[in-house]
Amino acid sequence: MLVHICCAVDSHYFLQKLRTDYPDEKLIGYFYDPNIHPYSEYHLRLLEVRRSCQMLGIELIEGAYDMEGWLSAVRGLEHAPEKGARCSVCFDHRFEASARRAAELGETVFTSTLLTSPKKSLDQLRRSGEAIAARHGITFVAPDYRKASGTQEQNIMAREARLYRQDYCGCVFALGQQRAQQERIADELMSPVSGQIQPESIEERIAMYEQRLELEAQGHPYTIVKERFLNWRLERALLKVRGEIVPAHILPYSTLKKGYTRGRIERQIGKVAYLSRDATRFITLETYNAAAQTRYAHVQSLIFEPPPFEKEMQLRNKIFGSAYDLSALLVVETLPHTRIELWLESQTYPDTRERLVRDD
Repeated sequence: MLVHICCAVDSHYFLQKLRTDYPDEKLIGYFYDPNIHPYSEYHLRLLEVRRSCQMLGIELIEGAYDMEGWLSAVRGLEHAPEKGARCSVCFDHRFEASARRAAELGETVFTSTLLTSPKKSLDQLRRSGEAIAARHGITFVAPDYRKASGTQEQNIMAREARLYRQDYCGCVFALGQQRAQQERIADELMSPVSGQIQPESIEERIAMYEQRLELEAQGHPYTIVKERFLNWRLERALLKVRGEIVPAHILPYSTLKKGYTRGRIERQIGKVAYLSRDATRFITLETYNAAAQTRYAHVQSLIFEPPPFEKEMQLRNKIFGSAYDLSALLVVETLPHTRIELWLESQTYPDTRERLVRDD
């Protein structure tokens, strides 16, 4: 039996139930989810599915990440609601590939872990799977493992296996709708030009879950804990001195109340220069290098290849002497002594993230 897999939380439970109910079937996992965006999120979910399948002794096949094909399939349905027309097309797209792969492998039956998702319509999935299976001359089975406290059992198994729990289906359009309803920014879709790993970003999660795999391989005990914190994302920034754009590096947690300010440097205390308004401050690249123990030759190099986020936070706290200061702090080649204009749009917001703690 070919089992289309959407994520580890669903598959870990679903595969074990299938093994009990279909003891004569060899289960083959098929991870085909080009709907998942961005690719880093796809990579993280695949990482967890591989770990789950290894734990269960299930063979796993990865399908192609055909994001362009999926976008073409759902074109015109970008604003459809959850469980609406876009979801139907998405199911059809993935089920078609799964049925085709099952037929190629000589399998006569296929199913999908989507059936266990409480956010999906079981009837919608069953209709789609049965129609596509019939076209390929095979059978689609749709067991209802949600009933009789199945969803609770699934969640318990996921916690016991310490699986990554995503909080959106993977679809970029559903994510936008979900974040709008939550009045949150879709920071999953934000990535700095520098490539610096941001707090509670998908890239940070990948690094943590890869570290967990290393600890498990080495037999080290660990715990994954959650913490609440103040997160930050820079959306855009531009510095002009006498009307000319000047390269500037924006340190983490820099904010402007209205996103724009202008003025002149009115004082300098030590190595820090203060703008005449909005608590905006400047330091030179020389000062940055000395404080951070780096050797950047130009601000452009710092912009595109900055130190790790945590190191820049340590530097910021060292300069300001406070972990609560959200003033804008910019690094420039030389301190400007004429008219300055600064556009800086960023967001700070309460967030939750996971941390890996070794128990030995």
